[in-house]
Amino acid sequence: MPLSRPIRISLALLLLGLLPVTAWAHPGAGSASFLGGLLHPLTGLDHALALLAVGLWAGGRGGAWRWRMPLLFLGVMLVGSVGGAAGGPLPVLEPGIAVSALLLLLLSLHPRYLPATGVVGVVSVFALLHGYAHGAELLVGSLSSAPMAGFLLGALPPLGLGLALSRLAGARGLADRMLRGARQR
Repeated sequence: MPLSRPIRISLALLLLGLLPVTAWAHPGAGSASFLGGLLHPLTGLDHALALLAVGLWAGGRGGAWRWRMPLLFLGVMLVGSVGGAAGGPLPVLEPGIAVSALLLLLLSLHPRYLPATGVVGVVSVFALLHGYAHGAELLVGSLSSAPMAGFLLGALPPLGLGLALSRLAGARGLADRMLRGARQR
């Protein structure tokens, strides 16, 4: 059963209301504090969309993927943040993050497209890029636990929203329901 028009409009407005004002999160512009870490995943559209997409994708795959994929993303992102705090500039960082958000959204539309090893690989590579950006921006040469804890907690709302939207869409998947609803017009 497709989502009704009022529900689709409400979901779209909810998503728009949750989108951050800042379009991109750039290294070197953050605050090395718990609050800075907490807000970082929510103040960059690229980070927020990637996290939302991971939640959508995990929910669409179902089963243990609902918790494994978000935990994998958070764990590898934490590892990447250590690299970002210690390392220098990474030339592919911003383009990689932008591509990751788009590719993760596309994969969330077809959640069973990749085999398990492909899922783990894609999620890990993109989590490393996002983690590197968090580390480069927030940790600025130190491995303070406050911003790390903040950005891990800040990642939970978009991940949870993606899982919730996937659950709302049911077994057929969010994309299938939206496309079917659009075709009925």
